[in-house]
Parts: sequence; structure tokens; C-alpha cells
Amino acid sequence: MAQNDPNRVLRLLPLVAGGLGGTLLLLNRVLTPALTESQARSDVMGVILSALLILTGLLWQRVQPTLPEAVALIGEEGLELDEALTDAAKTELAWASHLLLTNTVTRSVVAFRQGKTLLRRGILAPKAEVTPGPILKRVLETGKAVYLVNLKIYPGRVEFDYLPENTQGVICQPMGQGGALILAANAPRSYTRQDEAWIEGIADKLGHTLDELSARGQAAPRTAVVDGS
Repeated sequence: MAQNDPNRVLRLLPLVAGGLGGTLLLLNRVLTPALTESQARSDVMGVILSALLILTGLLWQRVQPTLPEAVALIGEEGLELDEALTDAAKTELAWASHLLLTNTVTRSVVAFRQGKTLLRRGILAPKAEVTPGPILKRVLETGKAVYLVNLKIYPGRVEFDYLPENTQGVICQPMGQGGALILAANAPRSYTRQDEAWIEGIADKLGHTLDELSARGQAAPRTAVVDGS
């Protein structure tokens, strides 16, 4: 369903007031048989004020554009974590995904790292497996984020079949070594510059933590061999 603009009436108010004022001034001028000098001066001032109101309304239409329409993403809400992860890694992923879902317009989060889907949270699509397409591969190779502001206009949207089918906007954010966060929004052009900076910071912190945990797991302690001879 489309999201109503709460400021729509306020933005239209100057246009309506200016138009109504100008119309009433015109009617008053037509119906008045003889105008005095004071009435003429009042009419001029009224016309100027009406014009200013209309101009203000037009400016508000541009400065305060209508909010993008939001939809209810198709899918079931849930949380899925890779069972092979350590408790520390699961905690970090749960923390980061919670912040993204509660502090940005994100409605679905997928964490992908080194060929594995570590986490899916929010509104989940039927397909759980992430198959990197050209866009995600580019993010993984270059380490640079990609923001698809209106997913339906991009031919490459077909690769995001692991997100809700009516996803409106997508951010692919690099996350550590060979990892990325894929975020789905329910409205086009809904992420702000501040949101993008916030997402980048969370992804950097999460990626650093996961890389450290992975390095610790690979550095298994060696067992000393005692020569009994």
C-alpha cells in the first residue's frame, strides 16, 4: 500500500490561500461599481500577497517533495543464522542486523561472506541461497558499495531473487574480506546520505570482527609432542 504524505495538506495550503485570495479580489473588483483610490491600493496589495502565497506554495512543492511511496514487502518475517558460526559471530550479526532494521528504512538484511549466507533477517524471500550476480560480484571485487535507488528500473535486479520480490531499493555494502551486506528497502530513493554513512560504518565494524574471529579459528593451537624415550 502507498504511504500517505503527512505534509501534503500543509504544502498545498499556500497555493489554496493564494488562489482563493486572488479570486475573491477579482470578484470584488468586478462587482464594485466605483473604486476609490484607497480600494485600488488595497487591491494592489492583495494581488501582491496572493502572488507571494502562490509562489511560496510552488517553492514548497520543490523544496519538500512528496515522499516516495512505500510498499509492504512480500515474504515472511524471520531470522536465520548459519549454524556453523560461533556464538560470538552470531551475536555480532544479530546486533548489526537489529541496528539496521530499527534505525534505517531497511526491511530485509542478508549477510554474505566467502560464498556462504551467514544471516537473513527481516522480511525473507522463499529462496535462501545467495548466488552472486554481476552487481554483487563487482562489490566483492572492488570493495565499493552500490546503491540501486529504484530496483525495478535496473535490468540487473534479476540477480536479487533472494530478496522479497517487490523490493524497491537495494544497497550492497562491502563487509570485510570477501563479504557484503545486502539491504532491501520498501520504498525507492529512501536511503539518505546519513543512512549510507551509518550502513558503511556498521559493515566495516562487522567485517573487521568477522575477519578477526575467522583468523582466530584458523590459528588452532598445536599439541606438544613429548618424546618418552
